[in-house]
Amino acid sequence: MRRALLLSMVLLSASALAAAQTPPPQQPPKGQMPDLGRPTKPDDALPLFDFDKYFIGKWTFEWDMPDGPLDPAGRLEGTTVYTALGNGKYQAMTEATGPAGKVTIKELITYQREQKTLTRDVTDSRGFTYSQKGTIGGDLGGSYNIYFESDPVKIAGQSVRLKHLLRLTSPLGYRVSATVSVDNGPFTNYGTPWWRKQPAAGLR
Repeated sequence: MRRALLLSMVLLSASALAAAQTPPPQQPPKGQMPDLGRPTKPDDALPLFDFDKYFIGKWTFEWDMPDGPLDPAGRLEGTTVYTALGNGKYQAMTEATGPAGKVTIKELITYQREQKTLTRDVTDSRGFTYSQKGTIGGDLGGSYNIYFESDPVKIAGQSVRLKHLLRLTSPLGYRVSATVSVDNGPFTNYGTPWWRKQPAAGLR
């Protein structure tokens, strides 16, 4: 009887230890619009966008672009890592390979949450820097859009303006519609690449 009791205690202890060491199950990523339990109404409030919840982490992308002031025609692909610096400031580091070789892009982003505005200062290893201002809006379906526009910047002797529209369509993906104006010409399409977030290991 004593031996059986001791064996039971050992098994219970082992089970408790195994349970304590087992990580909780990973929850699938969710959008930022809460589940209201009913259809949305026109006067429902749209939550302020949570930059940390959405962007922080590692993303991969592929960008097929035409010949232009940034690069020759071809594919630019690599990773972007977003990190929080505190007080509404963030850093995005992109490491990529394009038609002309390795590319590194560093962004310093400031998000004014209550005002729904953003700024970003971009340093590109291809030999230029620029700043963009942007606004963020959304809809009750849970999608958000960030619209960035730059002042003119000199690239390869040309005056270039850049517009980027980020369509945050899912918790694990956003699409960028890029347009470029050269020497005050019309804005033309510069590609619509996808950025895809690397999910937690338990969700793959």
